[in-house]
Amino acid sequence: MTTTFSREEVTFTPQLGINAGVIGFGFIGEVHVRAIRAAGGLVTAIAAKTIEEAKAAALKMGIAKALSIDEMLNDDDIDVIHICTPNIFHAELAEQVIKAGKHVICEKPLATSVVEAQYLNDLAQLNEVVATVPFVYRYHPSVREARSRVSHLKEPLNLLHGYYLQDWLSRETTVNWRLDSNIGGPSRAFGDIGVHWCDLLEFVTGHRITHINAQLMKVFQNRGDKIEIDTEDGATMIFRTDKGAQGSLVLSQVSAGRKNKLWFSFESPSESFVFDQEAPDSLWIGGLASNQIVMRGVAEESASAKSYSILPAGHPQGYQDCFNSFVSDTYRTIGGAVVDGLPNFNDGLRAAKLTEAVLTSAKSGNWVEIK
Repeated sequence: MTTTFSREEVTFTPQLGINAGVIGFGFIGEVHVRAIRAAGGLVTAIAAKTIEEAKAAALKMGIAKALSIDEMLNDDDIDVIHICTPNIFHAELAEQVIKAGKHVICEKPLATSVVEAQYLNDLAQLNEVVATVPFVYRYHPSVREARSRVSHLKEPLNLLHGYYLQDWLSRETTVNWRLDSNIGGPSRAFGDIGVHWCDLLEFVTGHRITHINAQLMKVFQNRGDKIEIDTEDGATMIFRTDKGAQGSLVLSQVSAGRKNKLWFSFESPSESFVFDQEAPDSLWIGGLASNQIVMRGVAEESASAKSYSILPAGHPQGYQDCFNSFVSDTYRTIGGAVVDGLPNFNDGLRAAKLTEAVLTSAKSGNWVEIK
């Protein structure tokens, strides 16, 4: 039986009875484990590259079983599997999970090519499994508030711009598997963080990017012990949308002091909306006569924003809270609920198409249409 629930009535009731397995363990694996537990799910098993690594992760996080991937796929007690491995393994593992008849949460990128992403999206629909991708910045209450207010604008948005800046790769000596295109995929800065910004743009505004002109930036040709790098440290792009707006995006993973600076400004002649992920509990709204700052937990108007505001005003919410809400919504969907705004494999496919367009444009120097 399918249950549709109103966002005005949302409470984050634990989703008891959901048994989860996690494949891969690092920073993001730990985030998933905490989110599963916050959603009321049970982390029954973990798998990693080796059984020894799985046992170490299980001990660290208090997980009952350390399994091989094959054992996890064949475990009838597991309802959903979270894929938290390096990028190159996402598509193959997602396919195996779906064919095993289990629901799946797959870290982005869903796949490193459009062809693979399309196949996985079709496969998930064919097998009628819940298949989601954690574009979790959608779950900031201020983002939901912006989305609601934009939907009631009298004049259309005409300018959409912003940036996403980090500094974790600012040292030439820093090495990481994401730097290897054979593991991380053909795009790094855009594929890793640019897709998050574009997902927010399309989610908040309802616009779809239709044309892109992009340039890639590589600051370090070599890293570490003379390791040659073939993916971008940053990118700039201009774009057009299906509703006649224009925009620009600046990306960098080598901007000193910028830890996770996802920022957007979506503007019309009558109102503008600014969100800053490093100060996520507020939304700046610009007007012709006055400006205002809408604080989370105090002045939201939308039911969706209020439903994801789970702490009292003045008690900051952040990334882990967004992730918890995303996993909770995924598990609600597994339970039969219909949830607004849950990012699924179709959104993962969309990200793959945008990434391919950025790479194609940067290589050719031309505008690229996204269909």
